[in-house]
Amino acid sequence: LKATFISAFLSIGSAERCMSRLLSAVESELQAGREKGDPTERELKVTLEDAELWRKFQIITNEMIVTKNGRRMFPVLKVSVSGLDPSSMYSFLLDFVPADSCRWKFVNGEWVAAGRAETRSEGRGHGGIYIHPDSPNFGAHWMKAPVSFNRVKLTNKVNGGGQIMLNSLHKYEPQLHIVCVGSLHRLVSNVSFRETQFIAVTAYQNEEVTMLEDWFHVGSCINDIMFLLSHVPSVNLLSEGVQVLHEGWSCSSPRPASSSSSFSPSSSSMPLTSSAPSSQAPPPPHSSRTLSSGVIRCLPSHSPCASLHGPISSENIVQPAGHGRVGGAGWSPGHTHSF
Repeated sequence: LKATFISAFLSIGSAERCMSRLLSAVESELQAGREKGDPTERELKVTLEDAELWRKFQIITNEMIVTKNGRRMFPVLKVSVSGLDPSSMYSFLLDFVPADSCRWKFVNGEWVAAGRAETRSEGRGHGGIYIHPDSPNFGAHWMKAPVSFNRVKLTNKVNGGGQIMLNSLHKYEPQLHIVCVGSLHRLVSNVSFRETQFIAVTAYQNEEVTMLEDWFHVGSCINDIMFLLSHVPSVNLLSEGVQVLHEGWSCSSPRPASSSSSFSPSSSSMPLTSSAPSSQAPPPPHSSRTLSSGVIRCLPSHSPCASLHGPISSENIVQPAGHGRVGGAGWSPGHTHSF
């Protein structure tokens, strides 16, 4: 009997500790977005993230690729929300409504109307509402950080599985629905942004859209490289590749014995000068530039970084013995969500 009582007491204690952890997690979630909350929802505000990028695409008429297996959107639709009740539960849903009644075609470098659009009940139809995988969740959760719809996939076939089926050569406008869920579901808000309109296509028609997307990805790549370089004290870009130098580190190629150049940790840069005999031709002026404190001053036209053909090779990075490898940042694929 005594053993049974002790076992029951321990079970109750374990359950209480488990409940305490759960309540603590809920409280942390509420606290993260509580300062943006409004229990009355009268101050509800939804703001489009990356609005300037969306406007750049709007000027040239944005296009979104639709494929049989589904293609993710670019730009990614992201919104910031404030004014929800932090302790209420909400679901975020995304719909794609026709922006007009036209079918479009690309002629002589511009989009022109080409007949009547297919309605939702015609042809292959139209449909599908994307439910954000975090739904339902506390208002505080939605307000603590921008809400990203980066997993939305657009298709031109009826595939199901949460994919959105769109008719090619038709213009659409994403529309966000915020629904308060509970004993009674309640539609809180419908929000859309004109700059997010696009024409669904099976292949890009306007090369300006492709160029703008490439420009964005190149900019992101440069930012990633700058982030990498900002974590090393000094970098020397040579025509042969990229070398990272640090006090106590050795270069893969030994310096000539007659070289009078030495690296001083207190110097703000590392000019590569040499008193080698004149028979050795000096490198071209543009083939080498010094980087200090991770700031790019010049990229040779033939440098791997300048062409951005790929990540910095570990073979071109000099490190001391025992020092951790410098590797490119990677993202593990996110978990799938069942709809």
